[in-house]
Amino acid sequence: MTETVLRRSAAGADSASTAAPNAFTQAELGWEPWLAPLPVDELTERHYLGLVDKRRASNPYFRLLVRDPDILGARTRTDNDIFYNEKGGLTRALRELSAASASRTNGCIFCASVHSRFAAHHSKRPDDVQRLLDDGTAASQDDPQWRAVIDASVALTETPTAFDASNVRQLREAGLDDLAIADAIHGAAFFNWANRLMLSLGEPTPPAA
Repeated sequence: MTETVLRRSAAGADSASTAAPNAFTQAELGWEPWLAPLPVDELTERHYLGLVDKRRASNPYFRLLVRDPDILGARTRTDNDIFYNEKGGLTRALRELSAASASRTNGCIFCASVHSRFAAHHSKRPDDVQRLLDDGTAASQDDPQWRAVIDASVALTETPTAFDASNVRQLREAGLDDLAIADAIHGAAFFNWANRLMLSLGEPTPPAA
């Protein structure tokens, strides 16, 4: 199958209003692929099964990934279980914080915008989340659980072997049980992979006017 590489026009690339964002933000960004997504009218029932949620057909990122519907289906079910299954373990806010911390470390502006926004919404602490975006993962956080989740996520992101017994001890001392610790690891690990995929396939675009 021949892929079509998408390129911005020279005018668009030079325009301040359409230039890719270069700062971390909680704003709702767009995303533009570098390869052509499948057109909606070419989606089959198998593609929709891979999307899991049919509403994702409106999203160019998922229409690009659905070129391999079986892999996308597995990816989406894993994502949903990590972030939406709250039968014990970590709170949704801290799951989102783990993803935002990994994304901030990897430099994925789009993923950081999504998961910092969710972390702010579920924690009701937008200023603490913004400090993570503005000042980095080493920025002061007074909450021991936030500090432990951020530190663990950064260690996993920088290199998996950097995550060690000291991170587990820090998480436990902050009051997290084994299931919550596993959730923190899963959130950061998933977004280490998801960031790299998104960064290699396209770039963020400014918020809609």
